[in-house]
Amino acid sequence: MTTPTTSTSPAPTLAPAPTRALSLPRTTATATRVLRQLSHDPRTIALLMLIPCVMLLLLRYVFDGSPRTFDNIGASLLGIFPLITMFLVTSIATLRERTSGTLERLLAMPLGKGDLIAGYALAFGALAIVQSALATGLAVWFLGLDVTGSPWLLLLVALLDALLGTALGLFVSAFAASEFQAVQFMPAVIFPQLLLCGLFTPRDNMHPALEAISDVLPMSYAVDGMNEVLRHTDVTAAFVRDALIVAGCALLVLALGAATLKRRTA
Repeated sequence: MTTPTTSTSPAPTLAPAPTRALSLPRTTATATRVLRQLSHDPRTIALLMLIPCVMLLLLRYVFDGSPRTFDNIGASLLGIFPLITMFLVTSIATLRERTSGTLERLLAMPLGKGDLIAGYALAFGALAIVQSALATGLAVWFLGLDVTGSPWLLLLVALLDALLGTALGLFVSAFAASEFQAVQFMPAVIFPQLLLCGLFTPRDNMHPALEAISDVLPMSYAVDGMNEVLRHTDVTAAFVRDALIVAGCALLVLALGAATLKRRTA
């Protein structure tokens, strides 16, 4: 007598998303979708646009009796505040896409990881332009930030910092399984850079080991770029170097974000 055999089919596995070349139409469609979603979330818009301005306003009047102190650190914080807010909002927004299953459905369509990351960067970059313009205008024309160089150069560095925060947020969201974990990445990624960027003490006065670490952190060059605008009327070679390093770090982190992007949370 023949014993019937029971065939077991292997459990379905999630196929990896195919690698596709970056496409401008797919990227812009992604950016449009993200901006449309954000338009229905006024609290997020308020966080992105108003928090850097409120922090600068608070800082100005904390040092009301010492306006020179505000001039010394206000320019640096003009770049740091947008970086922090963009990091926080972007990391949580991207994680929410993955945990809700939206990311998995999008990548099942003719949409590559590069298109998705570039679309997010484009959408949040558009918001970063408005955010940086508001913060720079408030600091220079209403709070009296004394800047030797052009305010437009301050705006440029603030925008690059916001884009860097966006890139870092997209990158770390791949390693978080919940929104709580995404928030926990802030002290791990942002706070060490904040302490070592030269805001509190010149980097060359630090312990040599800490100075060496600060030399590879992008926020250090963001602060250096702001200080160049604060002290010099012309565009210096140091300013160009600092701006290019911040922009290069943002592009590098975006590429890493595309490479490590997960379709869903395990």
